[in-house]
Amino acid sequence: MMDNNDQNVDFLKDLAKRVKGLREARNLTQEDAYNDTGIHFGRIETGKWDPKASTIKRISTYFNLSITEFFAEGFDE
Repeated sequence: MMDNNDQNVDFLKDLAKRVKGLREARNLTQEDAYNDTGIHFGRIETGKWDPKASTIKRISTYFNLSITEFFAEGFDE
């Protein structure tokens, strides 16, 4: 059985992949995304920083996705 820390690490890795995938699909650099949002995408994409829910909401809005759509792909259940 996984403990909470393992689950958090896995979630942050999934979040990192999702954010990076969305950014790259739009041919944006981390700098482009930062300039547009003020969010440090590099920290998220390392999978080591746990952003606040409001930051995830801002990212989903930036990519024109609802929160449900944002989490619909790339996350283990």
